[in-house]
Amino acid sequence: MKILKITNEHRNDFSADMKCEHCGAIKHITDGYHDNFYHTRVIPAMYCHSCGKNREGNIKPVIGNAS
Repeated sequence: MKILKITNEHRNDFSADMKCEHCGAIKHITDGYHDNFYHTRVIPAMYCHSCGKNREGNIKPVIGNAS
């Protein structure tokens, strides 16, 4: 996911519309934070709600019953 548009900012906190690099789906987040860790670790690790991929193209693992 990448930041498409920041919709609200208060100090280091922000809300934004995020766009998936793979399928183009847009998701609104309300818990963004302007610091190096958030922008280099958290955003690239976000999974798309539509296609299930993160920035690298890895698909979100399914956690559930193995029976």
